[in-house]
Amino acid sequence: MAQNLSPMLGAFVRSASGKTPQNSNPMEYWSGLSSLVVDKIADNWEATTTAYRGGRQEHYFSAEFLMGRALLNNLTNLGMVEDAKAALASYGQDLSTVLDQEHDAALGNGGLGRLAACFLDSCATLDLPVTGYGILYRYGLFKQTIDNGFQDEHPDPWMEEGYPFVIRREEEAKHVNFADMHVRAIPYDMPIIGYGTKNVNTLRLWKAEPIEEFDYDAFNSQRFTDAIVERERVADLCRVLYPNDTTYEGKVLRVRQQYFFVSASLQTMIGVYKSVHGDDLTNFGKFNSIQLNDTHPVLAIPELMRILLDDEGMTWEAAWSIVQQTFAYTNHTVLAEALEKWETSIFIQVFPRIFEIVQEIDRRFREELAAQGYHPGKIEYMAPLSGGLVHMAWIACYAAFSINGVAEIHTEILKRETLHDWYDIWPEKFNNKTNGVTQRRWLNSCNPGLSQLLTHELGSNEWIRDLDKLADITGNCDNPTVLAELGRIKRENKIRFAAWIEKRQGVSIPVDAIYDVQIKRLHEYKRQLLNAMYILDLYFRLKDNPDMDVPPRVFIFGAKAAPGYIRAKAIIKFINEVGRIVNSDPAMAGKLSVLFIENYNVTPAEYIIPAADISEQISTAGKEASGTSNMKFMMNGALTLGTLDGANVEILDAVGDDNAYIFGAKEEELPELRKTYQPRDAYETVPGLKRILDAFVDGTLDDGATGDFHDLRGSLLDGSSWEPADVYYVLGDFASYRETRDRMAEDYRDQSSWQRKCWINICHSGRFSSDRTIRDYAGSVWRLESAPVL
Repeated sequence: MAQNLSPMLGAFVRSASGKTPQNSNPMEYWSGLSSLVVDKIADNWEATTTAYRGGRQEHYFSAEFLMGRALLNNLTNLGMVEDAKAALASYGQDLSTVLDQEHDAALGNGGLGRLAACFLDSCATLDLPVTGYGILYRYGLFKQTIDNGFQDEHPDPWMEEGYPFVIRREEEAKHVNFADMHVRAIPYDMPIIGYGTKNVNTLRLWKAEPIEEFDYDAFNSQRFTDAIVERERVADLCRVLYPNDTTYEGKVLRVRQQYFFVSASLQTMIGVYKSVHGDDLTNFGKFNSIQLNDTHPVLAIPELMRILLDDEGMTWEAAWSIVQQTFAYTNHTVLAEALEKWETSIFIQVFPRIFEIVQEIDRRFREELAAQGYHPGKIEYMAPLSGGLVHMAWIACYAAFSINGVAEIHTEILKRETLHDWYDIWPEKFNNKTNGVTQRRWLNSCNPGLSQLLTHELGSNEWIRDLDKLADITGNCDNPTVLAELGRIKRENKIRFAAWIEKRQGVSIPVDAIYDVQIKRLHEYKRQLLNAMYILDLYFRLKDNPDMDVPPRVFIFGAKAAPGYIRAKAIIKFINEVGRIVNSDPAMAGKLSVLFIENYNVTPAEYIIPAADISEQISTAGKEASGTSNMKFMMNGALTLGTLDGANVEILDAVGDDNAYIFGAKEEELPELRKTYQPRDAYETVPGLKRILDAFVDGTLDDGATGDFHDLRGSLLDGSSWEPADVYYVLGDFASYRETRDRMAEDYRDQSSWQRKCWINICHSGRFSSDRTIRDYAGSVWRLESAPVL
């Protein structure tokens, strides 16, 4: 039923701006409307928190939550979009303009954080008692700009103008103690609004503040800097996501961050438990489960042991039993270097008591395996403490009752390779939970045209809560009217994206072209370099044969490289150099364009994904755990061009060989191929490859005299003392990639056939909803029942 929000909106805008609504600007309307939403859900939020307290709860610990903008998502889930539009119009304001005032919440970076955000949305929609815990970063990862093709990093001050969707809970502050620092942890709660339910879950984010805000004596003695030294040290804990850890000091800061938020979160959980169940913590694990989202929160394991041993006076055996009931661990990588390891000296310096507990965990682990007759070498490799390092993944594997991968192929690789020693001993711990994404943000909200078409064809909007419903309209793939409408919607989305990018970056791109997209964190194994090399090769082919007939194509990239990842930053420069050559050549007008999206995050993705034709998922087979952008593209009608890696395998299984474009060596083939693989043979024999690689260093491409492109070329052809040449099989897969990508472009000409493939992808995307993933977790790992607020 429609609500007249105008009077309330006017009041909240007055409060936000200190002015009359007639004299308030769009940012002040955003603030007022956001506050109105919080007011609307306040009673249900409190009721939800109260309802969850007495039963079994799940706690999702994650270093990042890539939430994106909140206002539109919340209005959509509450069914208030049209009411908000009408209320704003009554004051002469446009909803789209107001929504654009919101900054993306800088609380995450890549797939790990976006997955966590999707999971929270699904938990709330499914009425599951789940709370997220993380850090309230002031500047996030960084704000990316591109200067002469190079990535520059800047602070991302996303909360400077206020953010009504985070509520400070001063009265629930906790103390976190390091050996050399004592910190107040202040919780800021963000409401997670479910779709079609009264339940409002919580994401609790911790901000670090000093015990004493200011050294008054130092200031009065004119030692002004000394007066704020401690405050700034404490503020560093929440300043940025993933501080550069190429230095020892950076590693220390990362470890402090991790301990800070898990300690405060555990204190909260124990406080809630005691308020309901009393001081006896024997049953803590029966009422609480903690999902560790990768290794960043693993310090929660020794910290819970510390609390149970030191604060609660339990025996080791009783405390360890509770720990083993409580923790579940999600692994997100098969890359050994991504499994966190920290120098023991950091633990001794920062929290010696935690190090003592880790030592005892290590001693008991070694003793347990030795008693079972395992080889000393195996025990040494698996030990939580070895080689002067604390192995966070090994602590998690030992303590957790569940270890899961995030795609079927990923879980099998974990069992067979990365974690095979653990699987050999504790196979019952292992399970797969293929990732998913929420269709509420990634289809219903960001692609309204397609959403309306699906609702019309299905005869209801039930798919918003149950994406499997779309399978019922798969047969419409042979309906020419539906396919024509699908094509029209895609073109409208391209018009919208092209207008947005011109306004944002001043770049004009054609609408009637194939939009070929790769948007993800920059890493060598994701092979953005392979993509850019193909574009350069196609450019050379068009220069050699100007009459070559190719469908117009726009190649779109979005990626951030970690500040300390030099080679990843070189690949960004390489992409932009290829773009400079292509875009500045008049002969390419109407044929090829290259676009790099600056500061890629959730909001750009909401414009790009509905407009995309091709989803580039081209990681080296066996290296990508799952991927989630592949799922978002699929449910928006983009076709997958990829390797058999991560969730691509399951996407192919869902849609069939005719409705995706698969290339390259398979994961099971690569070990044998590598025995005889010589990248220089490919360089000499694959047509066009020599020309591409020579362009790295012959003056065709300009790396700004950094030598970065020489290093890239060398990594592909020669390797180094620490790694073989072409670790990620870029040259080995190039010919297959080129053939498949060329064929894909030709297939695009037949729009009827193309739209049929797109429709089949959309209708088979149900298994990739995060609702399905969360139901799997709730049923087989968390043992959680829904708790709807009535």
